[in-house]
Amino acid sequence: MLQKFHQIKVNTQGQDLYNFTSKVDNWIKNEKLDTGILNINILHTSASLMIQENADPDVMSDMKNFFNKLVPMDERYIHSTEGKDDMPAHIKSALTSSHLSLSIKNNNLILGTWQGLYLFEHRLEDHTRILNLHYIGN
Repeated sequence: MLQKFHQIKVNTQGQDLYNFTSKVDNWIKNEKLDTGILNINILHTSASLMIQENADPDVMSDMKNFFNKLVPMDERYIHSTEGKDDMPAHIKSALTSSHLSLSIKNNNLILGTWQGLYLFEHRLEDHTRILNLHYIGN
């Protein structure tokens, strides 16, 4: 059994969904990871991870709009230390995922035809987000 760790940085320019599939694919190929499980964990509480359609950019716009309507930025929150987007970002992260578990087979990440890996930035400002990759396999 083999274990490997790696970190990926994703630079964000405000609230949006950022496709990082190619960064993970490149690491899998470069490390020649054959068959196993890959866990991806985001090391932040105001951004999250998701698997989503990668063919039509309207999906990303609709996701962002839906979550902004579901969790509006207004004065109802007690916690607002870092601004009006602070607490809504934490709530959006709680409603989505902080980690993904994915299969790797024959040096390929197993995803559906129209699926991609996305970092969902919930804050309005630019950030550098860190993703921790942990592979277990052979």
